[in-house]
Amino acid sequence: MSSGHANTIPHSDLPLTNEEINLLRYHQQAAAGAGSSSSRAASRASSQGVLMIDSSSLAALGRHFDRVMQHLQQQLEYLMQQSEIVTMQVYDHAGNLIDNAEAEIARYHEIMRQIDELEVDFDRIAHIRDIVRDFRRRAEQLERDLESSTSSSRRDREGHRHRQAHSSAGRSRH
Repeated sequence: MSSGHANTIPHSDLPLTNEEINLLRYHQQAAAGAGSSSSRAASRASSQGVLMIDSSSLAALGRHFDRVMQHLQQQLEYLMQQSEIVTMQVYDHAGNLIDNAEAEIARYHEIMRQIDELEVDFDRIAHIRDIVRDFRRRAEQLERDLESSTSSSRRDREGHRHRQAHSSAGRSRH
């Protein structure tokens, strides 16, 4: 990581296209909308072109992407239902179709275009979310490793002090 701060990574170091980086920045700002100090830090990081990689920032961003994905999924389902309705209307109203054909076809093409856009957005967000989840997993593992290392070195120091006190007490008796 070539960032200047240990808890960030430059957007340019992420395996994302420029369009995905722009989406990430937008969603970092949106996720930071809650107004907490960590949200403000994430917002600042986004405007500086970096991703906060501490577990709480990644968790907040992950939850935001989950909500965005759910919203996109709902829109996708709605548009697919609309597409089915249009298709059924075309079949049901075959006699009247000639008069309304252009409008229905135009509507159908617009729905299909929106579905295509949502599917692309869905894939991009899923890709970004997966990267965020991976960084979160790594950050949490690093935190666990650090905690484990800190507690293990504390035990080693305490054991060393105990051995020194015990051995010096033994020498003073002789």
